[in-house]
Amino acid sequence: MATGMENGPLEGIRVLDMATMLAGPYAATLLGDMGADVIKLESFFGDDSRHMGPGREGQRTAFMSLNRNKRGLVLDLTQGDSAQAVLQRLVAETDILITNIRGSALKKLGLEYETLKRYKPDLIWASVTAFGPDGPYAGRPGIDFLAQGYAGLLANNGEPDGEPVRLTVPLIDVMTSELVCSGALAALIARGRSGEGQRIEVSLLDALTHAMCNPIGAFLNADFDTPRTGNRSLYFAPSGLYRCRDGQVVITCPSQKFFVKLCEALERSWVEDERFATIDARKQNEDELDRLLEERCMDFDREELVSRLVAGDLLTAPINNIAQVAKDPQILHNQMIVSTPHELLGEVDVTGVPIKFHGTPGRVRLPPPMLGQHTAEVLSEVGYTKAEVEAMATDGLVGLGQDVKKA
Repeated sequence: MATGMENGPLEGIRVLDMATMLAGPYAATLLGDMGADVIKLESFFGDDSRHMGPGREGQRTAFMSLNRNKRGLVLDLTQGDSAQAVLQRLVAETDILITNIRGSALKKLGLEYETLKRYKPDLIWASVTAFGPDGPYAGRPGIDFLAQGYAGLLANNGEPDGEPVRLTVPLIDVMTSELVCSGALAALIARGRSGEGQRIEVSLLDALTHAMCNPIGAFLNADFDTPRTGNRSLYFAPSGLYRCRDGQVVITCPSQKFFVKLCEALERSWVEDERFATIDARKQNEDELDRLLEERCMDFDREELVSRLVAGDLLTAPINNIAQVAKDPQILHNQMIVSTPHELLGEVDVTGVPIKFHGTPGRVRLPPPMLGQHTAEVLSEVGYTKAEVEAMATDGLVGLGQDVKKA
């Protein structure tokens, strides 16, 4: 392990997370996973995700799932010059600032790039918006679901003769957070070469449009409007979800060799039938092929079927529910579920670090912070005395740990 990077390759980099909900905060989390010191700055109300979904003893899992590897600080940014004085000290010690506050509020609170750049000339300032900082949709509120509508994902997702279906997991938010993270890392490299920071803009709409490159490209370059296919593939068969005696499995055969292997594993001679002998023939007779395949799958329990197909070197997977995901041996082996000590709840489980560095590995060092848990600690690091912090808390400018609940 490289000296000075015991917590990951970004050790020594400070991130100020001034975003709420998912796309912005999770980008900061990913940087924290890689060793950055992430300060989550919140109002007395806290991140909106602190008030959503199931929870334990007042700590909501929507927040806890997204905010590991951070320290929490509460500052009332509406208190004008007093708040700006504190913010100036914080920003002066910050390398990357992430926000998803909309334009009008940014200006009102003094959080625009040009303002904060005065406090830290080489600051990397990353903004997350729904649709972009300017243009015809600028300033509109937006979330993952709306991006799915605008960028064509809803129209492309669902059964062929059914209605469009949303992705219930906020993958566009997560994808946006990964682009913010990538942009911030690239900006760090650029700063190392030029000595200058910069402004970064990432939107949910751009993130999903980027991901929709295949259907968009098919339309623009071949005048092809990609249809909804449900769980089937547009190009090959069989590919879908198939029932067995006690559940469902995924089976997909994207080439001739896999279909031959499927026939061998299931002890069927389908490949010798002219209706199924080629990829084109299988697509033309997909309904009958799926009927025969599911009929054969019903001869097995799920685990038996998956084991048989895996042994045959086939592309298959069980349809796991979340309880099964939490016990999946590969996910556990990959350390994608880890325990971390929480001040109120004791041990809590969170998802792990998805990037595996072999020289400077990141890790889950800190649990999701309670509201204002580290305010005094962080402010002392930027030069405030204990008496000054206590005075600011008395004035309602900052919140200190458990006292925040009384505000």
